[in-house]
Amino acid sequence: MPPRSPAPAPRRRPSSAASAASAPETGTAPRHFAVIGAGLAGIACARTLVQAGHRVTVFEKTDRVGGRTATHDSPFGSFDAGAQYFTVRDERFGQALDTVPGVFRPWSANAVRVLDATGRVSAASQPTNEPHWVASPGMDALAQAWAQPLLQAGNLHLNAHVVRIQRDRLDAGQWQVHAESADGAQQVVAGFDGVLLAQPADPARALLDASALKTPLVAAMANVVTAPCWTLMLAFPQAVRPGLTTLGPQWNAARSTHHRIAWLARESSKPKRSSVERWTVQASPAWSHEHLEDDSERVQAKLLKAFGEVTGIRAEPGYVALRRWRYAQTTQPLGESHLWDGKTGIGACGDWCLGHRLEDAFVSGLELALAVTTQFPSPQAAVA
Repeated sequence: MPPRSPAPAPRRRPSSAASAASAPETGTAPRHFAVIGAGLAGIACARTLVQAGHRVTVFEKTDRVGGRTATHDSPFGSFDAGAQYFTVRDERFGQALDTVPGVFRPWSANAVRVLDATGRVSAASQPTNEPHWVASPGMDALAQAWAQPLLQAGNLHLNAHVVRIQRDRLDAGQWQVHAESADGAQQVVAGFDGVLLAQPADPARALLDASALKTPLVAAMANVVTAPCWTLMLAFPQAVRPGLTTLGPQWNAARSTHHRIAWLARESSKPKRSSVERWTVQASPAWSHEHLEDDSERVQAKLLKAFGEVTGIRAEPGYVALRRWRYAQTTQPLGESHLWDGKTGIGACGDWCLGHRLEDAFVSGLELALAVTTQFPSPQAAVA
């Protein structure tokens, strides 16, 4: 079990947008909410609302839950293409993890190396009492486990890209959501008492703009800055033979000052993963921004060259994959745990509210749900 802090983390003050726009108490009947986005923030928000007795419908534009905890599968084993690990600082996050025992395991990567631009170790972090944890068999397993009740109840819609939200034409006090599938099919789902955006700040603001909605959330989101990231994934199956278990360095994770690379991790060192030598390489925010629209083959070649310079591994990988994250790491967070416009019933959450840690996403989704249930309490509590 993840170790807990001695006392629950202090509650962050409510969002300024929430304070200014809060509406009076409107009854205790169960309500129906749309949650847009099935990353960790969206799933945390949805499961909390269900536990409070409300109905929830989650819309996710891709074919799987998890957001930036995405796991990339290959013939040689999986890669954590986004979030690499998580820590536990908030007691509520630890309590939520207790509901899915066996899904997470400690990763012995506390002594993360710090490399100079040429790949030489310039420092190793001091021993810490804050363990690094990974979900198993991949980082998205955590969100998948928490999302399972929603999926089984038919309340999770995958491949549903929400393009517009507007007032319900039959009831001006409610909302309807317009979504389209990968094949272009259109869908309109109505009857929502509120719509909660669990997306990166830029897409969430773009959705509100496309929907022509006037809400203080738009101005609040405009101050958030998020950096992109190119991620390179490499497998070296030739390393699996008698007398050879790994290639290159003996460390398992490192932060790098190389102008192209910010982070490297040996995926095969993580618990319950394939033993085939595999590396995930994340480009620096500045380099990713500069080359965001470059041809993928060019990006791959440059990152592969930098990987060899940093690790000394010059062997040809048996498998190469590349992924671009447009909204990877928050560099200027909102500074509040969530946004909630009580007058309209529109809210927003995500790691970008507090930072870029996985726990930030969970806390943001949780606290948005708590703000919603304060305004819309339900007499029934469900177990999820």
